[in-house]
Amino acid sequence: MRQKVCQIGNRDWRDTVRKTSMSILLLLVGLFEVSAPVFAHHGNASYDYAKTITLRGTVTQWLWSNPHCLLRFDVKNDKGDVQHWVTEASSPVDMLRIGWTSNAVKAGDEITIDLMPSKNGVPVGRIRQVTLSDGTVLKAISRNSI
Repeated sequence: MRQKVCQIGNRDWRDTVRKTSMSILLLLVGLFEVSAPVFAHHGNASYDYAKTITLRGTVTQWLWSNPHCLLRFDVKNDKGDVQHWVTEASSPVDMLRIGWTSNAVKAGDEITIDLMPSKNGVPVGRIRQVTLSDGTVLKAISRNSI
């Protein structure tokens, strides 16, 4: 009789562990499925790839960081009003491969920039190329970027 009680107790313990393990596994799978979109890379659908605009401006900041390098610059319109632009390029690793460096442009540099503008008209875009005041052209499009 004593042996039967122990067998029933072991089976109950194993069932409890199995159910708890399965519950934890299902919970983790559920959390992963819900959080997976957070880890996905954002798309570039907000840019108008069919359009390129060229602007002349003054660099205010060159941010060399992951996941994208950012170039901020100011452009004066015909009325003299300043418009602040933020443009992105690829990652530092990709930018190094195509000739850019962390000090390729500096605050105060006068530039001419060709960019893909946003579709919604806000002053943001994706850099195609930057021409420095000395004539140096820095392309920002590589095989890893659009």
